[in-house]
Amino acid sequence: MDAAVATDQLTLACALAVEEGAARSGNARAARVGLQAGLPLPEGRLVSFGLAGALVSGLEPGTLVSARRIVDADGTVLWEQEPLRVPGALSAVVCDAGLVVDDPSARRELARETGAVAVDTESAALAATGRLAGVVRAISDTPERPVGRLARAALPDGRTDWRAVARAFFAEPRATIRTAIAARRALASLRAAATALAPEATP
Repeated sequence: MDAAVATDQLTLACALAVEEGAARSGNARAARVGLQAGLPLPEGRLVSFGLAGALVSGLEPGTLVSARRIVDADGTVLWEQEPLRVPGALSAVVCDAGLVVDDPSARRELARETGAVAVDTESAALAATGRLAGVVRAISDTPERPVGRLARAALPDGRTDWRAVARAFFAEPRATIRTAIAARRALASLRAAATALAPEATP
């Protein structure tokens, strides 16, 4: 399916409840699929939609990425198509590493091994359905500004573990506030991308 796929055929598949909220606030059809897309998936064409970590320097929080290729941690190509057209989004390679990659040196090594500039943990499972129409992600953290303890705050079903948030704040107050601000910027970008992908939008 080409990049001009009709937006009324797309469901934005989101791991986290906050990502689903951003998608719905942009009037797009959305479904929460949980971490690593572990929840039941909706029918129809899917877009892997949500936050992502940057593997390379230079991608600021809030930067939108529309994937032309998905690779795994070994660099094996899992999916490849023309990227969905989202205003301001960079066409790029996205890696599904199968786990959270937060260590700065591990991020840079993954970039060297795979050619990817961003990492998530859902795109591989969605690609395996044969129904993936695209990947649209907003950068929320970088090698210079990793997630830290907040990486443990997401429950498998995509809800937020507020006790984990509190523990992160008390252990790493500055880093946690910085991460939360960056995530807010990324979610704002996701809302704009969802508006562009909403059914009433012009493909």
